[in-house]
Amino acid sequence: MTTSSKTATLSFDGKTVELPMFTPTAGPEVIDIRKLYSQAGVFTYDPGFTSTASCDSTITYIDGDEGILLHRGYPIDQLASKSHFLEVCYLLLYGELPSSARLEDFETLVTRHTMIHEQMHNFFRGFRRDAHPMATMVGVVGAMSAFYHDSLDVNDPWQREVASIRLIAKMPTIAAMAYKYSIGQPFVYPRNDLDYAANFLHMCFSVPAETYHVNPIVSRAMDRILTLHADHEQNASTSTVRLASSSGANPFACIAAGIACLWGPAHGGANQACLEMLREIGSVDRIPEFIARAKDKNDPFRLMGFGHRVYKNTDPRAKVLKQSADEVLELLGVHDNPLLQVAKELEHVALNDPYFIEKKLFPNVDFYSGIILEAMGFPTSMFTPIFALSRTVGWVSQWKEMIADPQMKIGRPRQLYMGETARDYVDIENR
Repeated sequence: MTTSSKTATLSFDGKTVELPMFTPTAGPEVIDIRKLYSQAGVFTYDPGFTSTASCDSTITYIDGDEGILLHRGYPIDQLASKSHFLEVCYLLLYGELPSSARLEDFETLVTRHTMIHEQMHNFFRGFRRDAHPMATMVGVVGAMSAFYHDSLDVNDPWQREVASIRLIAKMPTIAAMAYKYSIGQPFVYPRNDLDYAANFLHMCFSVPAETYHVNPIVSRAMDRILTLHADHEQNASTSTVRLASSSGANPFACIAAGIACLWGPAHGGANQACLEMLREIGSVDRIPEFIARAKDKNDPFRLMGFGHRVYKNTDPRAKVLKQSADEVLELLGVHDNPLLQVAKELEHVALNDPYFIEKKLFPNVDFYSGIILEAMGFPTSMFTPIFALSRTVGWVSQWKEMIADPQMKIGRPRQLYMGETARDYVDIENR
């Protein structure tokens, strides 16, 4: 970020204020309004902060109009095709792709910290059996601060590093345990001989009664799902993590806040909503009916998993995940699963229908991740926990960047107050 030679001029009520501008390495120029209130006595109004840059960052860049997603400058499709999740984790955390030696050290470090404190098992048993896995994860991740006292000082770079590795390493174990608890099966401990994605699948689907072998195609698909959801710039949950972090809260509390925000159906629940839509359609023969409804502006029905709020072109993550979806569905079959039959036919219709092509309503990453997770055997209640697992590295990277920023201030948004002005209290007998 560099200061531009240009300035923005704001004029009102006979006043004129000159505001400096910043030029980013990519994206639109930014007007610096930090001194607007002190100089002009006014605030800006921007519900949802959709036109406000809340920070400067070097981690992720998105151009929704062009369908671009870069992590530290690397296109997401290249990372997802040529790399794997822990290598992308290293990139997000430290800014560069690792050498083979550094990657091996990093993988070993993460792998050897996947176990959680044994006493934390008791936390799971305090939840009702029918508790949503996300509710369990919010509670357990927040409770990590009660067990790992040696990594709570956010002003100590070493403790920040320790907390970062612990969160990335232990989140698959916590997510898998939340799943196992919800279905009444015993917890499965992590294995150091498996990679990150395979280990997570093993903890979710193995049982003590028999040996479970992780299929490499399924493991690769899971790795891609994790990679493609690793970070997505200043979205709602990431902004929540940053806002919580601005108060100096411990890292486990901040990530728990991010998980809570992600739980919302407008954010992390998109792929779950996609599967619920497929269930509503029910069978292939009903697809024309729902396609017609989707085209009808007066019908409240919307095709979930098509188009994207950010990407006005194709979702750059979807192309890569489509390949994995095809591989997984070919491996596991769709013939006995009506839901997946509907998904494949709906994908075919949407990719060839002139209406969807004109509107650029292409299948997005949530559509493909939803049908992959369904094919793997995950219930929809686990879709958002898996999203939280993959996004943890993005949250942690953004948290570390913010804490190290000398310009960091506690978040304090302003408001446009529309309530009553000052009035005197009326005694209860006179009301």
